[in-house]
Amino acid sequence: MVRDGMAAALRPSCGVLLQALQFSAYPGAGGSGSACYRCPLGAKRYLLTDNIVKLKEFQHKKVAVACNLPGTKETYFRNLEEKLIQNKLILKGELITLLHLCESRDHVELAKNVIYRYHAENRNITVGEYKFGPLFMRLCYELDLEESAVELMKDQHLQGFFSDSTSFNILMDMLFIKGKYESALEVLLEMKNQDVKFTIDTYVLAFAICYKLNSPESFKICTILREEALLKGEILSRRASCFAVALALNQIILHIQLNMLENVIEILKNATEGNLSKYVKRQVFSEEVLAKVREKVKDVPALVAKFDELYGKLHVSGQVTTYSLDAVLCHIPGGRKSHMFLLNKRMVSRRTFQPLGQSLLAE
Repeated sequence: MVRDGMAAALRPSCGVLLQALQFSAYPGAGGSGSACYRCPLGAKRYLLTDNIVKLKEFQHKKVAVACNLPGTKETYFRNLEEKLIQNKLILKGELITLLHLCESRDHVELAKNVIYRYHAENRNITVGEYKFGPLFMRLCYELDLEESAVELMKDQHLQGFFSDSTSFNILMDMLFIKGKYESALEVLLEMKNQDVKFTIDTYVLAFAICYKLNSPESFKICTILREEALLKGEILSRRASCFAVALALNQIILHIQLNMLENVIEILKNATEGNLSKYVKRQVFSEEVLAKVREKVKDVPALVAKFDELYGKLHVSGQVTTYSLDAVLCHIPGGRKSHMFLLNKRMVSRRTFQPLGQSLLAE
């Protein structure tokens, strides 16, 4: 089992601690750094962008399918139920249409039965086959039926039906939103067991789930997944790495040693020293992280005095933010902008104030 394979204990090193603490030092004070600071308070948090989930596109397609349907939905559902009873062949187009017509839990129950029949009839056809997984996940996403999605995802009789990373990613994102991190971890491990390729988004989701669970086991899973990815030459996004380091920070602080505390004090001291210009961005530390460090140094009188002095200096210089690691990491990501938008953004010459094309010809 994957859990057993991920059970090797990891001893946090001083170097990891330094990296973790420095992760909490966000560039720019007062919200001028990461875009995370500009997220509206109380905003719904998720990890996948709209161009991955594609919920709006799915909903628009549902309207179009319903409008172009000959007859009523009830008649269509009844005809499919009769085909199931009579053991007739389910066509690809029929299942696609059905998934676009579902509007309730009862409809999804019918869709599940049709999926089982369709997969049993077509399990050996893989080349060029339509990917129903993302479609079903978007339906469950829309109707808040994550339990149904998890049930089908883990059903051994449907092995191969959810063969794409997008299906798993959407489901993990759905569970993440609902705070069902244990279920999300089960989906992640199921994805690994089924040998579905991890994408950049998968690693973000995986490390975010482990970060939210914040347990020794999730720390081990996160670390092993990260090591495996690096060995395979996989590309890990900065955001995925931030989740991994934040988890390391939470776990390491629980078991921090005296020599590590001295290194923490040294990091804070270096951050307060130097007569920097007001135009130079200073390191900004999370209040949450500093509070955890304060809790650890309280039993070491010599370090308490130093910490309190440095903590005061950081506050005076505006180098402490009230934003938690969670608020910074679990922000609303923007969709990817078109490259053409960037190319077409400047249409007027800065020198001649003429249309850019004319200006270039004149030169």
